[in-house]
This record gives sequence, C-alpha cells and structure tokens, in this order.
Amino acid sequence: MGEDEEDRRRRAAERAEAADYHVAADKRRRERESVRAQVLVDEFVARAAQAGFPTQELMARPWSGRGRYRTGVEGWYLRRDESIGIGTDGAYYVLVVPPERFGRWRTVALEPTPPPLQVGAGGRDGESATLAELIALRLAWGSDPDA
Repeated sequence: MGEDEEDRRRRAAERAEAADYHVAADKRRRERESVRAQVLVDEFVARAAQAGFPTQELMARPWSGRGRYRTGVEGWYLRRDESIGIGTDGAYYVLVVPPERFGRWRTVALEPTPPPLQVGAGGRDGESATLAELIALRLAWGSDPDA
C-alpha cells in the first residue's frame, strides 16, 4: 500500500471523526434546548389550567393534509393551524404525521417529541417562531382558540 493510499485513508478517518463530533455536539445542543423549552411548556400547562382553558382531544393529520386522525391525547393546540399541541401532561406533540391506513377510523398512536426553542426552524418563510412567542400568542387567545 502506497503512501498516497495511506494519506487518503487517514484523511477519510479524520473527516469521519470530525463529522461524528459535530453530530454529537448538535445532539447535545438540542438536548439542552429541549430542557429549557420544557420549562416553557410546563409553565404554559400550569397557566392554561389555572385560567380554565378547556382541553380537547388533539387531532393529527397526515402529511397529505386530507383527513384527521383521533389521537386520544387531551390538551391544547399551540398553533392556529393545529399542527402543534401540548398535552395536559406537559408533553409536546407535532400533529402532522405519516399517513396511516385506516387512521380515520382508529385512534392513532402519537408519540411526544422533545420541545424545541425554535418551532418550525428550516420551514417555509413565516412558519418559524420561538416557542415563547407561540405560547404567548396562545395564552393571548384565551379559552377560545377561534377568537
């Protein structure tokens, strides 16, 4: 094996190591942000419950946008488009899900996700907002989310 081949393998190993480092660092950053975001979610749940905001079953919709799925999760919608919800237990839910066969006739399993500080990051223009902004807007709606 020549020196050129050795150099190529060494550089490839260095690039792989650097990539692994960046992936791990990004994961740690997201975990720290989720801890901070969960505090905001917990405060929202407490304030919404104290203010008497009515809860409802959060409905999910498939990526196609056609139809709605029952989830069995009680809580509040965080966005007017009903794409994000917060359960009464303080769990954060993304309510746009993969299509599910017979989903309109059955309750679909909905897994909570770690809440982000920046909701919709990387989405289309106007779809990104901080979690704190969304919570403030939702609290301003009061008990009538259609207001």
